[in-house]
Formats: sequence, C-alpha cells, structure tokens
Amino acid sequence: MRTVDAAGLKIGDDYPPRIMGVLNVSNESPYKPSVFNDPTEAAEYVDRTLIDEGADIVDIGLESANKRLDVLSADEELERLDTALSVLDHVSGDAVFSIETRYHEVAEAALENGFDMVNDICGFADPEMPRVCEEYDAAVAKMASPPDLTRPGAIEEVDDIYDALELNGFTDKTIVDPAFGGWSEAKTLAQDRETFDRLREFRGYGYPILVSINRKNFLRDVAGRSTEDALPVSLAATSMAVERGAHIVRTHDVQETRDAALVGHEFKRRRVREPGDVSVEELDVTTPGEARRHLDRLGARNDVADECVTHVFELEGLSDEEREKLAGVAGDAGAIFVSAETGGLLVGTPAALGRISGLVNEASDALEGAFDTIERSLHR
Repeated sequence: MRTVDAAGLKIGDDYPPRIMGVLNVSNESPYKPSVFNDPTEAAEYVDRTLIDEGADIVDIGLESANKRLDVLSADEELERLDTALSVLDHVSGDAVFSIETRYHEVAEAALENGFDMVNDICGFADPEMPRVCEEYDAAVAKMASPPDLTRPGAIEEVDDIYDALELNGFTDKTIVDPAFGGWSEAKTLAQDRETFDRLREFRGYGYPILVSINRKNFLRDVAGRSTEDALPVSLAATSMAVERGAHIVRTHDVQETRDAALVGHEFKRRRVREPGDVSVEELDVTTPGEARRHLDRLGARNDVADECVTHVFELEGLSDEEREKLAGVAGDAGAIFVSAETGGLLVGTPAALGRISGLVNEASDALEGAFDTIERSLHR
C-alpha cells in the first residue's frame, strides 16, 4: 500500500485516519449547515467547526451532485470558485484544502490559486484531469463514476466499480473512492451495503481509500433513522470502515467522526512492514475476492485466489463415524480436521473445503448438510 503525500499530509497505512470536513458554496446543496456564500462566515465555519474539531482536509464543493439537479458547466463552476478562493484568504487554521470538481479547468484554477488537492467526483471522466493533477503534484481523490461528466458515481453493480476506478488510469497520488450513496435512481441500498461489505477489496489497487458514508441512506435504513438522527449509525460504520482499510473519511460531523475513526484505527489489524532489501507486508485479505484484486494488481495469475485465505469452522454433533470420515477426507483435500468428543475444528482454504464437499457426497445427510452450509458461507 503506497503512502500519498497531500501537501505534506501523509495518507496511508502507517498514518492515522484522516478526516475530510465539508464546506459547500452551493446553495442547492442539501446539508444546509455546511452551505455558505459569504467568505467571512464560511472561513469562520471552517476554522471553528472543521479545523478546530479535527479536520485534516477541508473539501470545498462548488455545486451539489444531486442527480435531480442540472449539472453546472465548467464556466459556471469557475464563477463560484472565486467565493471558494476568498474563503481560503480568510481562513486562519491549518489544513489541506481540496476542491470538489469534475472539470480539469476548475481543478487547474484552484490548484494555481491556493488549493492543495482535488476531489474528482466523476473519476477522471474528464481525461485531462490526471494530467493537471500530475503537473501540480497534487493528490486527487478519484470517485468511481461512469465516463460521463453528468453522472457522478452512478455505478450500480459492485463489480463494475473496479472498471470505473480504472478509467483513464491513476496518478502516483491517487486516492480511490468507491462512491457510496444514491447517485442514480437504479442504485439500491443493498448495493451500497455490498460495497461496504467488500471494502477491503479496494485495497487491492494499492492506493489509499476514501469513504463518504456520513448519514448515508444505506446506514439510516439499518436503524430506521432520519438524516438528523443518523449520526450514531454513521459513527459505527466509520470505525468499521477504518478497520477494513479506509484512510480518509469525508464527513459533516468532524469531531465525532474523528473519534470513531481513531477507535477503528486502534483496533485494526497491524500489518508487518519491513522496508529492507526485501520488503514484507502482510496483506489484509479475508476473502478470495480480496486476494484476486491483489493478484490482478501484481499481474499474477488469479486462479489461485481460493487458496489464499484460510477459514476455521467448528462442527458440533458429529457421530464417531462422521468424525472419522471427515478426518480422512480432510487430509486428502488439503485441509485439517481436529477431532473432539462430538465434533471438532475444520481448517482449510475455500478451495480445499470445496474439495471436501465433493468427497462427502456419500456420507450422512447431516454431514452433507453441514457442508452445504459451509459452501454458502464461503460464497457470500
């Protein structure tokens, strides 16, 4: 996993999670507490509510990405950029300033005049965006999106997010964003839940991950909460996201989100990293899908993904005959079964466990049923 330097702010596995606070200079944005059109008032909000409460990055949006609203042109965004630049002139606190835009012209003007970073919500749909970011040596968050400047983040199937993130490549300072939220009418809450469940897979790109999950519908739906009452579910998800590998959390609730992110960081798995002649890094891989993404990144054969993860299952209620049968076939399949009084522990890769399933076809109905359960759990 590479480390990205965003104007001196290090983002990656070896550093604490970074908090991205939000300021909007677009009146049509739905979250009104973060919307300002007076630079002095906006700067005060940035200093007191974002930076003082722990924001490492301040992301300034020029327009709402609401799919029900018309998309501004690059010229219209440039008109609003003047307000955003005035905010920078009035801010006294220290943070990395990010401009949220889909246009390379706007990104270039922002970087030329004091911004440090770009948040591209159309994921390089503008093919000139990576060139601009590279010329200014700027970090850029790249949100998964179709190759269409009018449809940010409108990716519905999780597997399609990977192709979207690869659109027009990556810069050395890219941060990937899998795009949570209702960016299209067809996108469902279940698809957002699946994206969150598979969040570790995006580590396979080797770039830091940004998540924007604050008060999102798929979290509110879990607890049946309104937007106003959704902070607790957002904080729970923040800790989980950081534990699963997220490096930046974009939020309107800076102080609370920072605390939740630090809890996730404290209890996430520590990876071995030795930068010697031969570097060593333990990858955070819990499913074959995650392994497959790392193999693809390395250009290696990915048909061994099912051999890259080990599972441990406890089986209880087995007869002597069933335990004897399982102990025999486990070794033949490349797994281990450690027998106990009425059950035991079964240890193996998905591939090995799949081979066992084929070997117990003529065993008892109970044992076959147990392996049906195991196979279903492996393919969730």
